Amino acid sequence: MARPLIGITGRRWAASVLGTNVPPAMSGIYFDLHFSDYPKSIALAGGLPVELTRDADVIEMVEHLDGLVLTGGADVDPENYRQAHDANLGVLESDRDEWEIALLAAARARDVPVLAICRGLQLVNVVFGGTLRQHVELDEGAGHPQWDVDGHEATHSVNIVEGTMTSQLFPGEIGVNSLHHQVVDTVGEGLIISAKASDGIVEGLETPDGRIVAVQWHPELMRKPDPTFVWLVREASERLLT
Repeated sequence: MARPLIGITGRRWAASVLGTNVPPAMSGIYFDLHFSDYPKSIALAGGLPVELTRDADVIEMVEHLDGLVLTGGADVDPENYRQAHDANLGVLESDRDEWEIALLAAARARDVPVLAICRGLQLVNVVFGGTLRQHVELDEGAGHPQWDVDGHEATHSVNIVEGTMTSQLFPGEIGVNSLHHQVVDTVGEGLIISAKASDGIVEGLETPDGRIVAVQWHPELMRKPDPTFVWLVREASERLLT
């Protein structure tokens, strides 16, 4: 049987951020950034990873995909959930917001399973009408933005909610990394909370139909093959058979 094709979103930066690693003549050129642990995780779970570009029609791209990963990255623009900008708001990439919102809509329309990670979870929540808390400090609650700790290491625990799709992937309590300074505030309409940190912060969301699984941590950095990627590839493979 053919292996399922899993699309991965990424960032787009000006080459000038690379400083002296590029000549001045190329500083105004843009490059697409995809962290390698995402495709590695998909490949180890049995899928065929493909890094997506925003220079193609979204609907046409999704027609070729069997699964989609919405990856981590910049903060979601608060304008998407009708709030003013907090003073501690990080980098925004509004064009990426627009692109990924369109990808998510196309995936939902074609019943393509979606794994949403960190920023991806936050974007899913916003698309479903939820809001975000735009900044949390390290010393608040369980301690979420652990920027100085190796992302491959667990920094706090989360509790998995029984009866959810996510509970079929993980035991009742797991250790996770924490590479985010924003969290879910109001949960989007129809979304199910699937995991929480010890301080009550939402760490997992999913849809009732089980076609979107979203986690606040970065599973691609944890031990491979990670259960979330195994789930995505399994769902994508089953879709190929229908």
